[in-house]
Amino acid sequence: MSAIRIGAKLANFGPDAHRVLDAAQSLEAAGVDSLWLSDRVVTVTPTESFYPFAPNGSVPWRDDTPFMEAVTALGMAAAVTTRVELGVGVLVAAVRQPVLLAKQLGTIAALAGGRVALGIGSGWMAEEFDTLGIPFAERAERTDEVVELMRACWTGTPDAYDGAHYGLPKGVAMHPVPPQHIPILCGGMSTAALRRAGELDGWYGYMFADRIDTDIVRTAAEMVGTGRVVVRLVGPLDKSLPAGKQLVAAGATELVLDIDTDPETAAAQVVRARAELS
Repeated sequence: MSAIRIGAKLANFGPDAHRVLDAAQSLEAAGVDSLWLSDRVVTVTPTESFYPFAPNGSVPWRDDTPFMEAVTALGMAAAVTTRVELGVGVLVAAVRQPVLLAKQLGTIAALAGGRVALGIGSGWMAEEFDTLGIPFAERAERTDEVVELMRACWTGTPDAYDGAHYGLPKGVAMHPVPPQHIPILCGGMSTAALRRAGELDGWYGYMFADRIDTDIVRTAAEMVGTGRVVVRLVGPLDKSLPAGKQLVAAGATELVLDIDTDPETAAAQVVRARAELS
């Protein structure tokens, strides 16, 4: 069994979002393997959509909470780091134009020597889709097409594409190509999401340390085979590390933890995490 990878949340959201680049440098120096940003374009009041990560379905933020755009922040974080893998967990792919998104991520990867990963999700906030003029009911189909088009564009010479929602004519070129494969991980806890993860490069789950689901992780590991099983585990280390051991035993290959951004504290927490999860 290979060593568990330790990732950290890179907070482009919340009162300290303006410190995201300092945090990226501190966490890389602390020795994490990966850093993962969150995604949200807009919030809408009132939000009637059910937030799937809270028992009561209510969103945990205020409308004036800063939220740095994920792809922009990813590129900026790549510019101030040298080693760590950088990803979004997860990007709502269906609200973005896929050819432009492929260009943006491919550019970051080219400038950063690879080091880019992407979690993708279909999204849950209907109000955000409405604001951006994209039918919420089409989000799953659009997500699949975004993935197909991005992967085609990253070859540098994609074939013509004629999807239900997006198209690409013959003769398109997109260079430079990413210097290495950009892994795409499917986010979501549904049966459909787990099945899609098996068709991509792995799965990106989201759990709270006090209510983990090892059965889902075990199913994800079975679905993805040799692919990645990444779990964003929310909570203090005293709770997340014991929970994380159970998730690793169920098949998780990487845990994305809440690591402090103070350099000395972060380094000590990464050492502790590696020791307790090994």
